[in-house]
Amino acid sequence: MTPDEIRLHLVPLRQKQAKEFVAEWHRHHQPPPGAVFTVGAADQHGVLRAVAIAGRPVARHLDDGETLEVTRTATDGVRNGNSLLYGACWRAAQALGYSRLITYTQEGESGASLRGAGWRVIARRPPRGGWNCASRPRTSRGRDHIARTLWEAS
Repeated sequence: MTPDEIRLHLVPLRQKQAKEFVAEWHRHHQPPPGAVFTVGAADQHGVLRAVAIAGRPVARHLDDGETLEVTRTATDGVRNGNSLLYGACWRAAQALGYSRLITYTQEGESGASLRGAGWRVIARRPPRGGWNCASRPRTSRGRDHIARTLWEAS
């Protein structure tokens, strides 16, 4: 079957399933600790091909009760999986009463799936030195010093 012949559809997903998929397929992150909701994309044979996890914003100043963040998406490489899920996450967030949905991409990621789902860039963040500080010591997970782009669903 060629990539153009694969037909994706949305499927409900439990957090555990989504986190297991992320652990297997995500390129550089582990599953997030929590979620408000998860959604999957399956092919016409019922095989799970992509997942998205939406939760409270990681940045405390954005956690205003009206904003959600897509904290992870992962695919097995299926074409258009992320775009389908980003659109679905925005519709679901709105249906739940949220007025804003954000996500980040790292430097070197094109954001094509976000643009395809109608999202827009709202900020570019410079690389940060890390999350470690005297009041809250943390171990680096190898993702420090990477510029990020902040996106918002529209």
